[in-house]
Amino acid sequence: MFGKKKQPKQAVTVDERLQHIAFIMDGNGRWAQRRGMPREFGHSQGGATFKKIARYCEKVGLKYMTVYAFSTENWKRPQKEVDAIMEILDQYLDECLADKEEQVHFRFVGNLSIFPTSLREKMEKVERESADKPFILNVAVNYGGREEITHACNELIREGRTEITEADISEKLYTVGCPDPDLIVRTGGDLRSSNFLLWQSAYAEYYFTKVLWPDYSTNDVDEAIAEFYKRKRRFGGV
Repeated sequence: MFGKKKQPKQAVTVDERLQHIAFIMDGNGRWAQRRGMPREFGHSQGGATFKKIARYCEKVGLKYMTVYAFSTENWKRPQKEVDAIMEILDQYLDECLADKEEQVHFRFVGNLSIFPTSLREKMEKVERESADKPFILNVAVNYGGREEITHACNELIREGRTEITEADISEKLYTVGCPDPDLIVRTGGDLRSSNFLLWQSAYAEYYFTKVLWPDYSTNDVDEAIAEFYKRKRRFGGV
């Protein structure tokens, strides 16, 4: 009459083939507008989803996660929306500093020089105080793939290099110390990379979904991971 008791969902597990997952967290504004709410409300809900998904990725055994939080192009958005995103970031940093239980090593990647000194110092403090945690979470802010590669090359020029290798560039990227992403997930339905991890994504598997980021769930993560394991990664071979 009452049917079978629903069993709790079992988290997927990953192996060495999948260490690093990256997310283009798209669809916050559209999610809010479809509900008659301002776009800023969507970013607030998207922030809550980000926390949930990060905890889940750490739980299932991933070692690295990178999220596209704010791009170099996002400054073109209405000032009210930009201000709301910056406020969400500032509040999140405060939460990170207050919560000592998270097993997350936070890293903020991008051209951080544009941010106020107080915000940069807070980012640095979060990175420093979480440095001994096992799960590395890269938060890409004021990040653009082309800008990152240009920055890396200029760093090498400043060092007086006259000839550079791929390894040299990799060592100057904002994500230095992290392996390239194995899987890049984009929510929101668009089918493009949007200047995200251009160098690092050379052999990443892409997974696109129409689910808007605030609606993205742990079940959706499972589906992306399951799809990843169906693919055969040849890395240019046969």
